[in-house]
Amino acid sequence: MCTKLSFITSSEQVYIELNIQPDGLLRTNFNIAPTQHTYIIRNTNPEQLDFVTWGIIPYWSISGKNEGKLTHARAENISTSTSFRIPIRQKRCLILVDSFYDLLENQSTKSKEAYRFFSPKNELLTIAGIWDVWLKDNYELKSFSIITCKENDDWQNRMPVIIANEEDRKNWLSEIPISEVLEYLKPPSKDNLDFYKISTQAHHANNTTLEMHVKI
Repeated sequence: MCTKLSFITSSEQVYIELNIQPDGLLRTNFNIAPTQHTYIIRNTNPEQLDFVTWGIIPYWSISGKNEGKLTHARAENISTSTSFRIPIRQKRCLILVDSFYDLLENQSTKSKEAYRFFSPKNELLTIAGIWDVWLKDNYELKSFSIITCKENDDWQNRMPVIIANEEDRKNWLSEIPISEVLEYLKPPSKDNLDFYKISTQAHHANNTTLEMHVKI
């Protein structure tokens, strides 16, 4: 289901692949967990990266706390969900990563194994998401959720929606009707993703080292 994210890249790569010039040095992290921050591209400002917390905080939240409960939005009910139905229509984004991780069950041992998913071309992945902003007085807090799709014949676990090319990215961030938006909510093609097993110990929340990318 995309349990963790990785953002290890350079400003140069972001500019070459997405034609966005980041301001200053990028903050990188091998192991981004829910409630932590990473970079997204919002539909209201598609020429800029925003450093935003993972786990959407709806504008109507009373406390404004990110408890990590709304980190993923299911494609099947996103257009009717109380927390997501307005963002999917008005506040879409792309989450920028070099790879993401998931824990899958080994059918023979019934134990969880950790995997890293990435682009076969070593390009950046742009994951479909939604965002919101919580306001109190002069304080503004932006947050996002990743959109996931149910299992299919290619993938036996929920996968994030990948917006894989420039034209689709532009459309996703543009003002299009909800019927067109929902057409994008499909599991990624295997042509757009590769994966390998990593150490389950490396997958630990406190590990932020290169070990997260080491194949075993």
